[in-house]
Amino acid sequence: MKIFFDYLIFPGFLFSAVVGLLAGWVDRKVTARIQWRVGPPWHQNFTDILKLLGKETIVPEGAKFTFLFSPYLGLLSVVLVAALLGEGIIFPLQGFVGDLIVVLYLLTIPAIALIMGGSSSRNPLASVGVSREMKLVLAYELPFLLSVTAVVIKSAGAIQISQILTHQMSAGSNIASISGTLAFLTALLCMQAKLGFVPFDASEAEQEIMGGVLIEYSGLPLAIFKLTKAIMLYTMPLFLIILFLAKDLSPLFLIGKYIGLLVIIILLKNTNPRLRIDQALRFFWRIPTLSAIIAIILALFGL
Repeated sequence: MKIFFDYLIFPGFLFSAVVGLLAGWVDRKVTARIQWRVGPPWHQNFTDILKLLGKETIVPEGAKFTFLFSPYLGLLSVVLVAALLGEGIIFPLQGFVGDLIVVLYLLTIPAIALIMGGSSSRNPLASVGVSREMKLVLAYELPFLLSVTAVVIKSAGAIQISQILTHQMSAGSNIASISGTLAFLTALLCMQAKLGFVPFDASEAEQEIMGGVLIEYSGLPLAIFKLTKAIMLYTMPLFLIILFLAKDLSPLFLIGKYIGLLVIIILLKNTNPRLRIDQALRFFWRIPTLSAIIAIILALFGL
């Protein structure tokens, strides 16, 4: 019964979905205000999901099983991440060795689900989006993993979320050092790409490829993909807080840190133009990767 509650209610599916959809509304509202628009009401994202649930699901001719399976794969992975991170904060003694590695694996699955679904839709524009998504994953995963490696080194080789939290509570947040700051900035840029936000949203560029990987999706599968992205908007900032800002995770400070990261995400989204996929590749393989390597070297020297 407890497992059912943890994964489906709190801190799993229901809680993370509500927080993610509300965070998405904040993003849409602030973006609208910047563009001199009123913006949607707070319940708009919930309404959009419910409306999609009532729409017909149209499957392209010749689409494979993976077309309908991919959305569920992505949703399951982010729900597991939300549950693991929430459990790590609330009940740190219940974690298991290597749960950090499990979380890193799970966080790559939503992008893989997009690639699988878009590939099976047999649409030329979806194929372009899939190609861009694959290249983007290859670009940001390396610096993201390197930034996490710097955190592991600073945490005395800990690969368990509870041990990383405990280390920061005793020694201070990882961001309060040169290596921690460099790793945090790298992870922050990679988070923007993982979320599929500007300037790294080339795979779903509506002005260019009409939705890209999601162009053939409708009804329930499209709702699941949108819900997955909303939960990612909850889990990714929370993951960065655990890695870099875990000195004090009392409810008030945790909410404040999450809102702070959400503000940064929205600012990056609204103050930068979309990068071409080749520009994104060069950017991630140069600046973030180099800064993450420097962070690892500094972490080895205790800086």
